[in-house]
Amino acid sequence: MEEKNTQYDCSRGCMVERTLTGDLKCTMDYTCCKLATHDWLDGLGERQCDDIFEVRFKNTHKGFYRNDSGTPLKVGDIVAVEATTGHDIGFINLTGPLVLSQMKRHKLNPETYDFKKIYRKAKLLDLEKWQEAIAREHHVMIRSRQIAASEGLQMKIGDVEFQGDGTKAIFYYIADERVDFRRLIKLFAAEFCIRIEMRQFGARQEAGLIGGLGVCGQELCCSRWMADFNSVTTQAARIQDLSLNPQKLAGQCSKLKCCIDYETPVYMDALKDIPDVTQPIETEDGPVFLVKTDVLKGTMWFSYDQHSMANMQPVAAARVKEMIEANRLGKKVPSLLPRLKNNGEQNGFKSAAGEESITRFDKKQKNKRRKNTRRKK
Repeated sequence: MEEKNTQYDCSRGCMVERTLTGDLKCTMDYTCCKLATHDWLDGLGERQCDDIFEVRFKNTHKGFYRNDSGTPLKVGDIVAVEATTGHDIGFINLTGPLVLSQMKRHKLNPETYDFKKIYRKAKLLDLEKWQEAIAREHHVMIRSRQIAASEGLQMKIGDVEFQGDGTKAIFYYIADERVDFRRLIKLFAAEFCIRIEMRQFGARQEAGLIGGLGVCGQELCCSRWMADFNSVTTQAARIQDLSLNPQKLAGQCSKLKCCIDYETPVYMDALKDIPDVTQPIETEDGPVFLVKTDVLKGTMWFSYDQHSMANMQPVAAARVKEMIEANRLGKKVPSLLPRLKNNGEQNGFKSAAGEESITRFDKKQKNKRRKNTRRKK
């Protein structure tokens, strides 16, 4: 009976339960919280931030508020906070010194920031209105998409977030070009009888709102910790010598993966020690051609055949600089062939293509017929 009365709201990271007596209980579910923050400074107080709290709303929507009333609050408490008009309902997400670190991360100065107030802990009546407003969100989102399509606007409404008192709703939309939605706001206000706020966001923010798992098997960075998005270009993929395959480089937002930029500075520093080979290097056995480069190891692979990867020879980047300088002076460098191993394997490079059969893990069937004939004899 209790399981049927329990609902999980992953968009807000909470669990809603209706008791047998009709009371409404809302508790924070940390496993569903997007942009969750682990308070590793829990228990360390600081006077400067005793009354400053980070409050969580729907999905990645968070804000910083001040508790002027002196009400004792802790992480997970549901509070009624000040809004532009009316009040909103949210969870206390973070307290203590780490709140100042989060504000610094978002480039907010606690001394000049205009904090809104935390009114009180949410009462039963506040929770009832909050849940009634949440129940309208999906229907309003579907209907708003229909209205926008009927107006011929080139925009996509990705999410709708109602204010806690049900008097206002935020419509998150995506548009490639500027959209004149003045008439659309009037239609929304007449249809839904609420105040309307239109908030534009990009494809990366939409992926953070929806959430999911990446190809790495972990939760998407945009819904786990990333709040600021930098532009990712194919140049970063070229620096790391990645295959320019759109299906592999694109994330769930259909944009280039943000993680491509994570290691780019390391590769850029390593590339400073890699010489630029623009033409074949002359050796005593003939010209050698650059086939591939291991940037992080500082190793460059050369082959005597420009169109083949057979018998590739590894050469350190410092040695390649000496070889280029010797060619510039008109000298030929010693042969690279003695670098081959006795068994003919390539030095440090081994291609896995066609190495083993894909059926090597299949269980071999034993010849039962032969065993049976032996037993009969």
